Amino acid sequence: MIDLLITNAALPDGRTGMSIAVQNGKITEVTEGPITGAQAHETVDAGGYLLSPHFVDPHFHMDATLSYGLPRVNESGTLLEGIALWGELKPLLTADALIERALTYCDWAVAKGLLAIRSHVDTSDASLLAVDALLEVKKQVAPYIDLQLVAFPQDGVLRSQGGVENLKRALDKGVDVVGGIPHFERTMAEGAASVKLLCEIAAERGKLVDMHCDESDDPLSRHIETLAFEAQRLGLQGRVNGSHCTSMHSMDNYYVSKLLPLIAESGVSVVANPLINITLQGRHDTYPKRRGMTRVPELMAASVNVAFGHDCVMDPWYGMGSGDMLEVAHMGLHVAQMTSQKGIRQCFDAVTVNAAKVMHLEGYGIEPGCDASFVLLQARDAVEAIRLRANRLKVWKKGTLLGETTEVAPALKLSGRPTSVKFFQTN
Repeated sequence: MIDLLITNAALPDGRTGMSIAVQNGKITEVTEGPITGAQAHETVDAGGYLLSPHFVDPHFHMDATLSYGLPRVNESGTLLEGIALWGELKPLLTADALIERALTYCDWAVAKGLLAIRSHVDTSDASLLAVDALLEVKKQVAPYIDLQLVAFPQDGVLRSQGGVENLKRALDKGVDVVGGIPHFERTMAEGAASVKLLCEIAAERGKLVDMHCDESDDPLSRHIETLAFEAQRLGLQGRVNGSHCTSMHSMDNYYVSKLLPLIAESGVSVVANPLINITLQGRHDTYPKRRGMTRVPELMAASVNVAFGHDCVMDPWYGMGSGDMLEVAHMGLHVAQMTSQKGIRQCFDAVTVNAAKVMHLEGYGIEPGCDASFVLLQARDAVEAIRLRANRLKVWKKGTLLGETTEVAPALKLSGRPTSVKFFQTN
């Protein structure tokens, strides 16, 4: 007898009426129609709704999350004021408060079907308080969230005193990924030098790389080019990610026509953060006002793996958010103008399968042998899921139910009309 059987499910690839069998936390069978003779301890009728691999956030800052208003609000809304505000907050941080905020956010994440998060953690402070706190959070949430930590020198690894040693100490403590912020170093040359240095550290230690890259409106901020070169030089193809890359929004088309093949050849992936990129960029513009998100459809067309991250939730840079990756995908498709059926599905992939590739998640997907970690959405396909920011009916981690929500069906009191609505197109 199998542990769990899900019937009558739609899948993101368009298959419908599917049955999924689960044993010992793994998917053992995925079949169209019923599984003949199958008996299960628990059977769930998906009712034709979408069963998706769980959501993945490949770019977040959990050390700052839910700190909005501490010690004050970012009035200008700029990236630089956010960094300055984080500098004001750091001396006030305590491990207990940071851990509690992070755990609360992880509760939110589970409720939204978000079960894998890559979080950058600031290594600029010699105490490494945030590093120690998030390593504790990682240990506590391990049964239900894959939390991957990036050693992130927020103040610049070369710009801040002891930056390199602090980052290495964080890696020694167990942080997973090497990060950086080259555009925040003192000069363009120092930024390029930081990319080279950090990639060499990653290569030496066998680590992945995830670099805040060119989070700027300056079209001459071109550290993604250096990152792609270093990935090839050091044999790190497929192990490097460039986050943000917003300067590409402002670059001339000729240079980008050279840059896109270089990124693709290097195997560097790119994570855009739609909610935050369009909030922080273009702040120095009058009109026309740039929106600042990188060239998502063009990168995808060049065979670059592109994912979407949430980046911030209620912190010095962004005062909104709830851990909903469908909200991220929804904003992404609007800003990138990816409104075709193919484009919308690509945006769904950007918060699921593409993001899982960035994090190098094992056992991800809905195929035999994969982990039974998925979410049942109150939508019939991926397009509808994004349109509705669909309700999460059930969330499973390796076959164990972590959360559930009753089906949403608002009641109406209208003469001669239906008594409830589901917001589905009927024709």
